[in-house]
Amino acid sequence: MNDSANHELPLGCRIDDFVIDSKLGGGGFSIVYLAHIADSGKEVVVKEYMPRKLACRGEDGMTIRPLDETNQDQFVHGRKLFLQEASTLATIKHPNIVNVINFFRANGTVYMVMDYEKGVNLQDYIHRHNGGLTEKLLNTVFRPLLDGLRFIHDKGLLHLDIKPGNIYLRAGGNPLLLDFGAVHEMQQSRRYQPGQVLTLGFCPVEQSTPGGYVGPWTDLYAIGATMRACIEGVAPPPAEERRMKDSMRPAAEQFKKSYSPNLLATIDWAMEVDPMLRPQSVDQMLTAMDKGAPNRDKPLNNASRSMLDRIADRLSWKKG
Repeated sequence: MNDSANHELPLGCRIDDFVIDSKLGGGGFSIVYLAHIADSGKEVVVKEYMPRKLACRGEDGMTIRPLDETNQDQFVHGRKLFLQEASTLATIKHPNIVNVINFFRANGTVYMVMDYEKGVNLQDYIHRHNGGLTEKLLNTVFRPLLDGLRFIHDKGLLHLDIKPGNIYLRAGGNPLLLDFGAVHEMQQSRRYQPGQVLTLGFCPVEQSTPGGYVGPWTDLYAIGATMRACIEGVAPPPAEERRMKDSMRPAAEQFKKSYSPNLLATIDWAMEVDPMLRPQSVDQMLTAMDKGAPNRDKPLNNASRSMLDRIADRLSWKKG
């Protein structure tokens, strides 16, 4: 029951109103299918909660169940989080955020149904071109993406898993932000971080530290890291590694011959290891792309210094 074929739904099967046509992809916790609505024939994307290390497909080829009793609690908890992701996304309507049109329980698991749109994954696009994406394309992709991120933040939510693999490019480079499995309500700290998603190179230090202060600045680090990956062709060094010894050359130095100072300075600002030295809002980052990042050597005001001290106490890396 553990081979790849038995993990996937059989092609042609019907789930609720949807007929499975082919597998599009997936990861360790879900499988993504191309499907169509049985009555209209309209193509859709169906995402199925299927944690391969915790569950298996039943003999009917449809039902999903935990591998054994020791996996039961983890499986159920993960299913709850998947349902939470679907219900959250169903309330978010923005042209640059994946549109969830339905979600439901069936076969012992949860399904999320999304609009199907033709395009390419940004991660694949970066690999295909070995980085070096033009500044025009970066502006085309990241300005609307930041607008969508502002929309999420204004609703009191954080994405917390922004990376090239979660960005989809439609015709003309029109971006779509995907995969809200790590979505989290804003608060000053996360003492309990269930099912936390961490992607090395794209998550900042406060996200990987228990009780770390996360906020819009956390998503903006990931945006900056993703922009740098578009230029360099590879993921940046892990933030934890940079915290100990930052050997990453500033983008403003390394890529100054090919990109504008404003863009490169904004990337460097967003990728500051210290959370309080990054842009604190989408609007600040967009302004920096137009007018340049502020002088980051400027002394902090008292309020910022107080917050920084509290963060430093938690992360054990006080500023000198």
